Amino acid sequence: MRDQESGFRGQGVKNYRDLKVWQIAMELIESIYRTTESFPFRETYALANQLQRAAVSIPSNIAEGHARSSTKDYLRFLSISQGSLAEAETQLELAHRLGYIPQAVLLCLLEQTNEVGRMLHGLRSALTAKLSPTP
Repeated sequence: MRDQESGFRGQGVKNYRDLKVWQIAMELIESIYRTTESFPFRETYALANQLQRAAVSIPSNIAEGHARSSTKDYLRFLSISQGSLAEAETQLELAHRLGYIPQAVLLCLLEQTNEVGRMLHGLRSALTAKLSPTP
């Protein structure tokens, strides 16, 4: 796994903005904000806000974890990020069930969340392996 994709603090990754997973998560936030603009007004401070907050939490925790001084802390923040991702996916599904998001938009958003999820899983696996003693 290349440094830029793995999220290690080695060459190629100067800060969290260099991480592909952070960049894709930021694109997800943009998509979610654009989608929630069309939610009914009564949802502005309810489901729309909750969904936006969950989405913002994903790259925010990637960034905070990357800035921490230990790999264990980094893993903890990545775990929080994965939890926020699951929360956002659940809220997207609910919004679809309530008729706020058409099927095609939901599928596009879930493709984005799946990509972020795969990347987070890969990063967590790489960091966990870094913690494991080598024989």
